[in-house]
Amino acid sequence: MSRAETEALIFEYYRAFNQGDMECFLGLLTEDVVHDINQGERQVGRDAFATFMDHMNRCYREELTGISIMSSADGSRAAAEFVVNGEYLVTDEGLPEANGQTYQLPAGAFFEVRGGKVARVTNYYNLEDWIAQVGG
Repeated sequence: MSRAETEALIFEYYRAFNQGDMECFLGLLTEDVVHDINQGERQVGRDAFATFMDHMNRCYREELTGISIMSSADGSRAAAEFVVNGEYLVTDEGLPEANGQTYQLPAGAFFEVRGGKVARVTNYYNLEDWIAQVGG
């Protein structure tokens, strides 16, 4: 893929996320996608990613803004920086109790692209900042 095609893919990934279009969002992933969860485990496979997103969408409502996408010259890797604007809806196990708190959190992600799809995504944000914002 070209650099422009990779950046368009990542833009579409975030557009689908922001619109809650999980069918499109998951369709942009390879079957064997690797997902490195912030300060958590590595999961492999689109089905695992779908399960993760079901959980996230139940506990949180989020919109990403200020998205800036960068990619390697050969289009095989990309990075994005953005702000997560969220609402904490349902208590997530091991985290502070949810009662509709809102938060804004700078975040970033790194991607590997293969065959026109996302083959790896690694997300980073400051969990301690999030906990402080929701009153933990």
